[in-house]
Amino acid sequence: MPSPFPGMNPYLEHPDLWSEVHNRLVVALADSLAVPLRPCYYVAIEKRTYFSTPEESILVGIPDVSILSKITSSPQVSKLEATATLPFQKPLQVKVPMMEEVRESYLEIRELKTGAVITTIEVLSPKNKRAGEGREAYLRKRYQVLASYTHLVEIDLLRAGTPMPLVDLDTKTDYRILVSRSTERPVAQLYAFNLQQPIPVFPLPLRPGDAEPQIDLKLLLDGVYDRAGFDLRIDYSQPPQPPLSEAEQAWANTLLAPLLNQ
Repeated sequence: MPSPFPGMNPYLEHPDLWSEVHNRLVVALADSLAVPLRPCYYVAIEKRTYFSTPEESILVGIPDVSILSKITSSPQVSKLEATATLPFQKPLQVKVPMMEEVRESYLEIRELKTGAVITTIEVLSPKNKRAGEGREAYLRKRYQVLASYTHLVEIDLLRAGTPMPLVDLDTKTDYRILVSRSTERPVAQLYAFNLQQPIPVFPLPLRPGDAEPQIDLKLLLDGVYDRAGFDLRIDYSQPPQPPLSEAEQAWANTLLAPLLNQ
């Protein structure tokens, strides 16, 4: 069953779902480009790894987290406080907060003969748009790509958080797709759109003279939505997270009415 929204489905941005959406979309992108890029290029799925605090991971959904330890729970803290003034012979067993290893997937379009990275495709996660190591790690990678001969495609399908920096852009939209060709920098193409608009189709930049595949994110997201069974898992009677404005929620309720009345 396809998503009921004409563009991005705001319910997919929920922190409990976005990790799966992110991973499935990256794989769907890679699979959709595999055949059009033959025989000159291939798609590699890569991972960026960094460490973050447990508090950051609790507050925002992240694509791939390996939890080394959980933060001390409230009952344990209360027990420690309650007995701090009493004499005791044995030490209390407590847990200390540990850093978490975060792994974020992205794509690299590589030239078959040389292995050179021609284009990097990034799908932003909540950590990339929130102050902390996740954003800093991504910005370091972003600046490296922008200073190289590699094209950058940056896909932002999250309304929450701070968008990636651009020069002299006053327009604020819900979602953004940036296509930065190495041959045209600092000029780049920005596909900016809002919740009620369709997701623009955009080209994948390659070597000059090579045919560039068109990326239809809406088609890919609908495939992810169907294969993951999100139509069965999402409770459309509840507002999405992050919440919509009153006007946007009214518009969404109109689209969702046939589903809710079944």
